Amino acid sequence: MKTKNIIIFDTTLRDGEQSPGASMNAEEKTQLALQLEKLGVDVIEAGFAVASPGDFDAIRRISDQVKSSVVCSLARALDNDIKVAADAISSAKFQRIHTFIATSPIHMKYKLKMTPEEVIKKAVNAVAYAKTFCNDIEFSCEDAGRSDIVFMKEILDAVIEAGATTLNIPDTVGYRMPSEMGAIIKTLHKSVGDRAIISVHNHNDLGVAVASSIESILNGARQVECTINGLGERAGNAALEEIVMALRTRHDIFGEYDTNININEIYHTSRLVSTITGIEPQPNKAIVGKNAFLHESGIHQNGVLKHMETYEIMKASDIGFDINSIVLGKHSGRYAFKDKLTKLGFHIKDSEIDKIFVRFKILADAKKEIFDEDIRALVSSEISKVKEVFKLITLQLSDCNLGLANAAVTISYDGKEVTDAAIGNGTMDAVFKVIDRVCNIQGELRDYKVDAVTKGKNALARVMVKVIFEENKSIITGHGLSVDTMLATANAYIDALNSYFFMKGGFKN
Repeated sequence: MKTKNIIIFDTTLRDGEQSPGASMNAEEKTQLALQLEKLGVDVIEAGFAVASPGDFDAIRRISDQVKSSVVCSLARALDNDIKVAADAISSAKFQRIHTFIATSPIHMKYKLKMTPEEVIKKAVNAVAYAKTFCNDIEFSCEDAGRSDIVFMKEILDAVIEAGATTLNIPDTVGYRMPSEMGAIIKTLHKSVGDRAIISVHNHNDLGVAVASSIESILNGARQVECTINGLGERAGNAALEEIVMALRTRHDIFGEYDTNININEIYHTSRLVSTITGIEPQPNKAIVGKNAFLHESGIHQNGVLKHMETYEIMKASDIGFDINSIVLGKHSGRYAFKDKLTKLGFHIKDSEIDKIFVRFKILADAKKEIFDEDIRALVSSEISKVKEVFKLITLQLSDCNLGLANAAVTISYDGKEVTDAAIGNGTMDAVFKVIDRVCNIQGELRDYKVDAVTKGKNALARVMVKVIFEENKSIITGHGLSVDTMLATANAYIDALNSYFFMKGGFKN
């Protein structure tokens, strides 16, 4: 308990996935978990097991494969939640159950409709029950930032007695300033002492999540809950990379504190998260934004060329970022390709590498230079695929009079190939309409985004669509990748269709 090592608890796979449009399938989550393990994350919160069969499956897969990090599942203070969480992590080498209940007056009165005494009893019962499955139990006071400090002392004392080993103090709505969080942690740390580890989980609604986390460390917190790229619902969470690099860079202030993070894997992990979720950090994002190590000002460029430390406090290479990484070409072999995948943080079975390698060769014929980002995009598009109910065989486009466009497709389904055409108000509209016609389902497009994976006229286009289908009210995300933007668009829409049928658990006749 007296160690100065700060435990990094990564919740990208749970809280981070709650960002709109950031949902991941089980294979994507497993890939990311293995990279988090390579990064050196101490605790991986793999999901909320009771939330869905998909979450349970992902946690189970991660538990089977992760060997050095603790695998954790979230659970409400309910017996069924805890039992399902325990089942999901049962195969993990290191297991943790994370249970929580709200402790702020507004939550207890309006959400839980429980008295403080009832809340304490429920928390104690939850921790005691979780303790019957594993020894590592974390308890969170939901909305601790707006909770009464005297009440928190009381409930924390009670759950420690019941067996909690980590006590998490989340600023659930991102309300508190860093100085306030520091004061709260200082008071609670003095009360708890060495009986349990104090943790913090700060949301970024007012843009101070990282600052609040650092202030909490200075006042006794020994675990920080955070996400890659600051991903998370609303304005996101405290960014793992910012906290880690602040501790590492400012030894004059934080000399006694350190983490187990391998900082050379930070950039690879950030890019993997961005590629899988389709959510890019803003260009000026600290540490991992694409402008984080670029200098446009002549004065800055002059200074950096003469001596790096005139305008840079970190080196891009420290976090694994190589701005000039041109990697492979059409003459590259399978062995070199597999080695590159490993270096980029991917853990792919040999049978899957063969499929990706074929796509790589096709891309290499279309592009002279293949960059790391191209490889990441290829792999991500492959691992994100669910079972293909529909598959695009051909796409043909042509303009019509009066601004109308025509799209013709051939799509395979259930062993048959169906060809049809449609006219739309623009090329995209025509593409979506003909796919709807062939697949016999109506989709409502809610969002559309296209990005160039790398620079250059022949850059890969990465398209993301968000669609609602028929009676299903959930927004389904689809991804497409091609040097042809409209082909990427069609594939993204079909990917969303396939994901929809996967969620339904059946085929449409």
